[in-house]
Amino acid sequence: MNCVFCHKEQLVTDIVYEDELVMAFMDMDPINEGHVLLVPKAHYLDVDEMPDALLSHLMLISKRIVVALKNIYHADGYSIMQNGGMFNDVGHYHLHIFPRYDQDGFGWTFGDTPKAVNSEIASVIREEIKHAMEQ
Repeated sequence: MNCVFCHKEQLVTDIVYEDELVMAFMDMDPINEGHVLLVPKAHYLDVDEMPDALLSHLMLISKRIVVALKNIYHADGYSIMQNGGMFNDVGHYHLHIFPRYDQDGFGWTFGDTPKAVNSEIASVIREEIKHAMEQ
């Protein structure tokens, strides 16, 4: 497999945290200074592929990274985000964690097409979640 995140020796940035399951390193194209990527060492594309214990560990480490970023940057806030499927441009699960500032210019953009929000949609999603939990 030729995944750069699976071969830490290929990383051209600084590692800020590592244990037996995960590693965190500086993003090469940061949204703001202090932008960190947190990845599992095992290869996964999407969050739903990972064992629950690994996912829990990732979230606990992300919390530690947030605390560090808050202490260092005294930012107005922070963002934690992850893109899945075809929107994962690396092909390996990675969690972005970065400090945020009022007026930093970062934000969500999306089309103007109206999207439905109603109880029927909620019901379908609720049932699918229930089904997924039974598996």
